Amino acid sequence: MMILNLIYRSLRQHAVSTIVTAASIALATGLLLTVWVVKTQSQAVFSATNSGYDAVLGARGSKLQLVLNAIFHLEASPGNLAAADVEAVRRHPAIKTAVPLAVGDNFYGWRIVGTTPQFFDVEYQPGRRYTVEADGKLFADGAREAVLGALAARRLQLKVGDTLHPYHGLSFDAAAKHEEEYTVTGILAPTNTPVDRVIWIPLSGVQTMAGHDPRTATDVSAVLIQLRAASAGVMLDTMINKQGNRMTFAYPIGTIVAEMFNKISWVDKVLALVAWLVAAVAAGSVLVSIYNSMSARRRDLAILRALGARRRTVFGAVVGEAAAIGALGALLGFGAFAVLCSGVATMVQAQTGVVLEPFQWNPVFWWGPAALLGLAVLGGLLPAWKAYRVPVAESIAPVS
Repeated sequence: MMILNLIYRSLRQHAVSTIVTAASIALATGLLLTVWVVKTQSQAVFSATNSGYDAVLGARGSKLQLVLNAIFHLEASPGNLAAADVEAVRRHPAIKTAVPLAVGDNFYGWRIVGTTPQFFDVEYQPGRRYTVEADGKLFADGAREAVLGALAARRLQLKVGDTLHPYHGLSFDAAAKHEEEYTVTGILAPTNTPVDRVIWIPLSGVQTMAGHDPRTATDVSAVLIQLRAASAGVMLDTMINKQGNRMTFAYPIGTIVAEMFNKISWVDKVLALVAWLVAAVAAGSVLVSIYNSMSARRRDLAILRALGARRRTVFGAVVGEAAAIGALGALLGFGAFAVLCSGVATMVQAQTGVVLEPFQWNPVFWWGPAALLGLAVLGGLLPAWKAYRVPVAESIAPVS
């Protein structure tokens, strides 16, 4: 009880330095948790996102660019596929479903993608299918109608019955407005996937829109593919990528996305290093805060020793004070994490449509704060050693 009382009195007496030091530890904890959770969540969620399809077929080029364009709607198309090639793919016995996509337009920066109603017939996740909210319906093939993803509809404040004019290109340019007008017939229920941030119209709408090259009126940007068997993916990869020279077959989607994260893993390492450096600075602030107060506490510690307090009691009180500051900072760090990670998750959803779950259990929730607490205790060892060595006779004498 004596140690706890000493810790409490010291924390109260040095309240300002305690709060400042705990705040620095909280920031370090929040940064570490955010970096680690965003990294692990992003890898898991993005690698599992495929809109319900096994592979993507596109023009000759980068598999990653093809996947980012057709699945995540983030990149430009590497080129177009001729209608004859699309039809040949559709008839291949190893392919169960082949859904064409056409891109090239936007509405105030939100991407417009042309496809067929068949796109919405698949399960985008096991047991989950695309559905239109109760007051709407899917567009009719060939009609000037549009179905909006949930996020796009919410941000654009559009509802069933509203109309929109597409703009040419993937970036918004007020001077590139198309004449065609599309009526919103439905809003998709939220899927927490990139589909939520897309405006979907009939395939022919993109292909034949005024201002587009009529020579490519039957071309598509990519084809989403469902395979009849997983083994067919390897066979088609060999046939199209290794033996052919006109098209690219991106399979499996999850592996290609995982490779992207491996290529940018250095970013995670840099951010983690920054978090640990902040943690080291926080531990140093614990050391400096308590060590600098040792001169003022010198006589008090000597009096405690004279009253019977043992050296290990004094040592334990100072280490305990450092641990208390570290524990307070680590606890407050969860608040910093909630703010930081919620902000990052909101940005990721706005840019990709993918929803992260930052508060899902992650092992970093215990070892992260424990590591910061350990650093704080280490920061308290030197001041504790100094308190342990305070000479009673010299320090207890009154200063004239």
